[in-house]
Amino acid sequence: MTQTKREIQTEPATPKQNARIEVADALRGVAVVGIILFHAVECFNIFYQDVRFPWPCDDGVYFVCQQLLSGKMYGIFALLFGFTFFIMRDNQSRRGRDFSGRFAWRMLLLFLIGMANIAVYDGDILTTYALCALVLIPCGYLSNRWLWVVAVVLFVQPYELWQWLSGSRMESDWIWSSYAMLSQHHQQSTFWQNVVANVQYAFPANLGYFAWTGRLTQIPALFLLGLLLGRYRLLCNEGRHLRLWRTVLCVSVPLALTGMVLLASLPEPASFTPVAAWLQPVTNLATMMAETAAVVLAWYASARFRRLLAPVCTFGRMSLSNYLLQSLLGCMMFYGWGFALYRQLGHTCSLLTGVAIVAVQLIASCLWARRYTRGPAESLWRIATWRPFAQKR
Repeated sequence: MTQTKREIQTEPATPKQNARIEVADALRGVAVVGIILFHAVECFNIFYQDVRFPWPCDDGVYFVCQQLLSGKMYGIFALLFGFTFFIMRDNQSRRGRDFSGRFAWRMLLLFLIGMANIAVYDGDILTTYALCALVLIPCGYLSNRWLWVVAVVLFVQPYELWQWLSGSRMESDWIWSSYAMLSQHHQQSTFWQNVVANVQYAFPANLGYFAWTGRLTQIPALFLLGLLLGRYRLLCNEGRHLRLWRTVLCVSVPLALTGMVLLASLPEPASFTPVAAWLQPVTNLATMMAETAAVVLAWYASARFRRLLAPVCTFGRMSLSNYLLQSLLGCMMFYGWGFALYRQLGHTCSLLTGVAIVAVQLIASCLWARRYTRGPAESLWRIATWRPFAQKR
């Protein structure tokens, strides 16, 4: 009885129906911050070795960021994407409306936004999200049991598992040659030359990379898991949900560590072996779930932690705007048409540059939130989603 009372006190007003759940904003903010930091560590897809100011700890910094951020932050972002789909679909269902057509239109808009973003930064994920999210339309009509079946099949990474068992590996030379050509443009070309090259080559290269890394399977699986989180209300402090998150944390941490050790034990270059093609996304999933569970548990356990993450919540409520802005700011800092920091900074200083970019965006987000409830990109996306279908009553 004491434990139940204490858990209820951590969230005095349990969200009714589909009221905004702040821990979801916190997770979304953490994900976008992590995405920005890892993009900065990689100089926004410029892999330049002969930097002017290397630090002795550069390799260690890159390794830690790779283990904690790469492939994990985009996963949390995808998880919250599916959760948001549930919220919007459920709200329309309560009004007796079907959300499928509207969601398809919304994803078309997101794809166009992503293409505008990819013109600036070739590492865009919005276009891929927009395509993969279409799986949510038919799956939204499935029962929870069948949703679990589909999600588990996708999480097993069936294509990557087949590659492992058959000993084959997806042809990837064209992906790396595309990125190498784009990297040369980022280093030497003007802004508009970068735009032309990105529009021509970045989208197919990204799809190939996501297929090669198993993300084209894992992204829709995470969307479905986010949908299930919404249906079960697992981001709310209700019933035994926190106990479930503790179980997720306790199971995910050893799985993630085991995966990291196994990957480290593979012969070089490990990332090109069929077994790594299956093991890497599975390890990413375990790490991502551990990070998600840790944030959820800390959020409901500590008022101080909630106050600490308050600016990050604001950042998360404007996740689309901040994702688009990081592309412009990051490329301006690192690319040849901007300040060309890729020549100067090793991984450690690049990470600190990413921290500075996040700080600027956090301040801007908090200032914007004083006057507006949504970010600029979120407002435009919302207007374009609903206004064309508005009907006079």
